Amino acid sequence: MPTEEIYVAFLRGINVGGKHKLPMKELVQIFAEAGCANVRNYIQSGNVVFTAPAKVVKKLPEVIAAKIEQRYGFSVPVVLRSRDELAQAARNNPFLKAGLHETSFHVYFLADQPGADAVKSLDPQRSAPDAFHVSGREVYLHLPNGMARTKLTNAYFDAKLATVCTARNWATVLKLLEMMS
Repeated sequence: MPTEEIYVAFLRGINVGGKHKLPMKELVQIFAEAGCANVRNYIQSGNVVFTAPAKVVKKLPEVIAAKIEQRYGFSVPVVLRSRDELAQAARNNPFLKAGLHETSFHVYFLADQPGADAVKSLDPQRSAPDAFHVSGREVYLHLPNGMARTKLTNAYFDAKLATVCTARNWATVLKLLEMMS
């Protein structure tokens, strides 16, 4: 019998600002129909913790996105992380190591690892005093004035890094990691 690992799926733009409404109970059901088990959601913004075998996980972002588009009529990017990957992302936050205030931390989770040239093309002064650090498939953010006021948007990082990303605040990252333990 194949072993199942625990994962988190980050869906971008679900139930934000009254757009792309998707009841969490139905989202959980979509994941179950796709072959996932122990499916739980956290808050209403598209965070789903589940277990699944590798063969299911391999195609899961595309399967979930297609099911949502078919049933609800809108497209939703889906980004996955295993428990180990999320734990590593939490450990590697350079702003945490710098002793800055955690309420100003966010993380963009990228679908794909960007190339070095793409990372070099990012403007570190784009939204001062906001700061970012790219490490692997994560972009760590320190946003002292909050997410609503920054120019470090998902559209900016999507375009510059040629991938899809979705952000979570630090408290959500830690809560999801706790749910996965």
